[in-house]
Amino acid sequence: MYLNLIKNKYIIILRRITIKISEITCRQAIVKSNLPESDFVINPYIGCTHGCIYCYARFMKRFSNHEENWGDFIDVKINSPSTIPFAGSRYEQKRVFLSSVTDPYLSLEKKYKLTRSILERLVPLSPDLSVQSKSVLLKRDIDVFQNFDKCTVGMTITSSYDGLRKEIEPYASPVEERIETIKSFKKHGIDTHIFIGPVIPFFTDWKAILEKTAKYTNFYYIENLNTRGSIKKDMLHWIRNNHKDKYEDFIYFLNNPDSWDEIEEEIKHYTNSNGIEARICFHHGKR
Repeated sequence: MYLNLIKNKYIIILRRITIKISEITCRQAIVKSNLPESDFVINPYIGCTHGCIYCYARFMKRFSNHEENWGDFIDVKINSPSTIPFAGSRYEQKRVFLSSVTDPYLSLEKKYKLTRSILERLVPLSPDLSVQSKSVLLKRDIDVFQNFDKCTVGMTITSSYDGLRKEIEPYASPVEERIETIKSFKKHGIDTHIFIGPVIPFFTDWKAILEKTAKYTNFYYIENLNTRGSIKKDMLHWIRNNHKDKYEDFIYFLNNPDSWDEIEEEIKHYTNSNGIEARICFHHGKR
């Protein structure tokens, strides 16, 4: 358990959603990672304000001592920047990722600026930094990212159609604004990646995303839908109520996990044929 002390609590009304905000302290902001692409991770917040119906990070609720539903609370690790050392070689050239179970640029970052402060503390430690977000607030810190010798900034895109984004990621930044954000980083000479995920069968137009963004990014990560826990129930509820014509096909797809193989092979063929560098991480739900 990394929660030490709840310092302050308050309620905010965010785009018609009531969210409980708690300011807490943590023992250490930068911790060892179990992810294959990173050595350490930093999560300045617990929870998120994007409202994504497919969010895999909801498992964090069982570690948070919250009774509220996932998405109805945010814990702000108010002291997280101060736990990062000013000097030392421990993190030099090590892969450090922001963030694994939250968005480092969720809306509260405008107020708290924890991510910006963390980045400033990381610069002299010379890590191999990677940051991923769904928020155009990412652009605010271009000046800090330029100070890193090794840095990749990523944007998650699940659909190129903003109408769908409003249904599945209602409080994340619009799709075109995310693409413009990636363009800005590329223009400033900062390496970029795009995370296409989750790939939702019958909904994620991955080929359109590749075509729209190929000029502005160095690399893609592409991951399929995780339907563990309550995610499957929420996805089925959404499709049944908003896209009834796809409901039976979606059920059939989920009951036949090998169906993912067809999409995976199609993506591999397309990316290889077009010289697109991508890592395809299709592991959720496959046999």
